[in-house]
Amino acid sequence: MYFIKKENKLSLTLEGKNAITGYLFLLPFIVGFVAFMLFPIAESLRMVFSDVRIDTEKQGFSMTYVGLANIIRVVAIDPEFNRFLAEEIGRMVLIVPAIIIFSLFVALILNQEFKARGFVRAIFFLPVILSSGVMIGLETNNSLLNSMADIIKEGNLMKSSVTKVLEDILVAEGAASDFMGYIFRIINQIYDIAMASGIQIIIFLSALQTIPPSMFEAAKIEGATAWECFWKITFPMVSSLILVNIVYSVVDYFIRTDNRVMAKINLTTLRMLNFSFGTAMAWVYFLAVISIIGIAMAIISKRVYYYE
Repeated sequence: MYFIKKENKLSLTLEGKNAITGYLFLLPFIVGFVAFMLFPIAESLRMVFSDVRIDTEKQGFSMTYVGLANIIRVVAIDPEFNRFLAEEIGRMVLIVPAIIIFSLFVALILNQEFKARGFVRAIFFLPVILSSGVMIGLETNNSLLNSMADIIKEGNLMKSSVTKVLEDILVAEGAASDFMGYIFRIINQIYDIAMASGIQIIIFLSALQTIPPSMFEAAKIEGATAWECFWKITFPMVSSLILVNIVYSVVDYFIRTDNRVMAKINLTTLRMLNFSFGTAMAWVYFLAVISIIGIAMAIISKRVYYYE
């Protein structure tokens, strides 16, 4: 209830005041979206069902309605899109759980009391800065970093490397081989995982700091161990933020610059100037991502605990 009647007058309840505050914070985004994003989105959706040609005389686009031809070409004819999409979904399923576990683990450490805690927190926030567009461009165009990456890659291919030796020893035929193979794939991508975990660490850290210390004190008085406190108190209290971080991590992964689907869409649309086909790929990709997020939210939200 947002309103309550007092002395024949309607007045806002606390819930109503909080709702108005939330809408005021959202208002700049809503105004910006309607003013700058709504028309381009409508035009891109129109391009999906049209054959788009560049009209040099009118200095614009000419569109001819073609129905579902572009979507059929994306889904059923193009030899690369479905394969790239399946590969990226497979990589996402591999990396996102590792990002969530790594972020929660680091947040638990950073929530402890120790010297220079603020400095250590700043170090773990650096990936947010380093993963910006400017730094990615510098990293990509840096010949020294590229040569170092080639040396590391060659070292990983050598049979004498530590990772390869351990993988040969631990990854054997049997029930545990798939699990150990997953672990080694995560280890080989630890740089990408750390670079993508900055925001998630901050979200988990803010959630951990909202847990009342009295809950841990009462649990310790009752004889609970640190392991039991984590599963009975910490994990349920941050479970709602786990859902938030999963959604953020999935979206962040699917818009990364090294994403092969995004690269194909940019190449088709901006380089080859095939706007109708590129826009159709973008919308199919968008619907696939939204479907994955919806499925993940439907599964995880049933186990989320909301503290009141």
